[in-house]
Amino acid sequence: MRKIIVLLIFLMAASVPAQNVVYNVLDYGARGDGESNNTQAINAAIEAAAKNGGGTVYFPAGDFLSYTIRLKSNITLYLDNGARLIGDKEVNGVGYDPPEKDARYKKFQDFGHSYWRNSLIYGDSLHDIAITGQGMIRGKGLYTYDKPDIQGAGNKAIALKNCYNVTIRDISILHGGHFCILATGVDNLIIDNVRADADRDAFDIDCCKNVHISNCTINSPTDDGICLKSSFALGYARATENVTITNCQVFGYDHGSLMDGSFKTEFKDEDPDANHCITGRLKFGTESNGGFKNIAVSNCVFERSRGIAIETADGGVIEDIVFNNITMRDITDTPFFIRLNARLRGPEGTPVGVCRRITISNLNVYDVGGRPAFPELGAGMVMGIPGYYIEDLTLSNIRIYYRGGGSKEAIDKKVPQNIDMYPDPYRWQSMPAYGIYFRYVKGLKVHDVVLRYLNRDERPAFVLDDVHDAEFYHIDAQKGDGAPQFILKNVSDISIHDVKGVDNAKIKKAEKKEL
Repeated sequence: MRKIIVLLIFLMAASVPAQNVVYNVLDYGARGDGESNNTQAINAAIEAAAKNGGGTVYFPAGDFLSYTIRLKSNITLYLDNGARLIGDKEVNGVGYDPPEKDARYKKFQDFGHSYWRNSLIYGDSLHDIAITGQGMIRGKGLYTYDKPDIQGAGNKAIALKNCYNVTIRDISILHGGHFCILATGVDNLIIDNVRADADRDAFDIDCCKNVHISNCTINSPTDDGICLKSSFALGYARATENVTITNCQVFGYDHGSLMDGSFKTEFKDEDPDANHCITGRLKFGTESNGGFKNIAVSNCVFERSRGIAIETADGGVIEDIVFNNITMRDITDTPFFIRLNARLRGPEGTPVGVCRRITISNLNVYDVGGRPAFPELGAGMVMGIPGYYIEDLTLSNIRIYYRGGGSKEAIDKKVPQNIDMYPDPYRWQSMPAYGIYFRYVKGLKVHDVVLRYLNRDERPAFVLDDVHDAEFYHIDAQKGDGAPQFILKNVSDISIHDVKGVDNAKIKKAEKKEL
């Protein structure tokens, strides 16, 4: 009987998949004392798991200093509650893996997007990997900018390239360097229930397909919170597509104040850099060589932020984008910025991009724009360039309260084209409309919209410049004494009905008209 029991135990053990085996980093010489560097021990545990077909590399409670951790396929890094994986500081040239030598395409995107190895956690051409648990990744020794002149320097918390079947769940990331998560060419990616208190960008999703970002809380005061890109970093143009972003919160409070629960705001509106240094936004672009398509964003909250930016600056097609159920408060420059321009940072012959079929609905915004640095900046901005139009845009069920305070003189200010510049709202400094400014747009529907301002504003709610085939209905926009509701320039096929304070009208063509 005893022999039978032993045999059964042996058979049961043999049937456990390799991926279910746990490899405790302490068993490979790691010490969670906050002083010892554990790079060798952690990588030894990963190598042991990989040789056996995979498994879970386990971090118990403790402070584990490390340089580059080299992930392998079929590996889960599990950080238990109380475990902190800490990016150590390089010493005398000893530190993180050196960045890739072959970066032929680095001139086509921001420097950091061309390098992955100089990171705390790094993986290339892997599959079926995960980083999970209630523990924390802290980028204490990571730089927030690229430091090619410093041997051993690291600047990213997690960097993955050309991987598939990736899950990052439940962890916290504090001070992630240049990027908390940089995913380039990563397909079937899940980022769920992650808290990130970022030095710069929190999540950069570049050239990725089939991505789910959900239930995340992000603080990124001086750069973007969630940033979708489609750069040329892989050596070819690849779209970012099939992406859902849902149930997320994005803030721009002071560094570290999400993780300690203080939500401090020592950086004040009165600072002259407030409009572009309080960031915390969701952005598509600027790198856009491969384009963006089939993306849905829903049930998200933005606070002390710069809202939403959808940009194609370097060619590429943006199409089939939906935003739904979004609420914002304390927005520094614009609730949404939709921009098609021609920086065209890419291989020779890169064409101007395309921006079409975008829907923003059920958007609620309170206290936007009107900051002292640029008091007449705050309107929603939708802008193509001469000869290239944003097409088939729908804005519906929207309520926005602007800080306001703009003067009548702003109406006549010439709005610069900025055709080949880095696209960012603060570069325009002022807008002739307090509500929404449209330029070079075709196929526009705006309905069920309420616009208000908190301080007297002498500008119109809407300015349309070179806009064609547009319909406005069920609009209730606050209007100052003597100010028009609409200013129309070089427009055609404009329909306006059930707009408070304006008679119904169908305008076949107009060079200049006020309503």
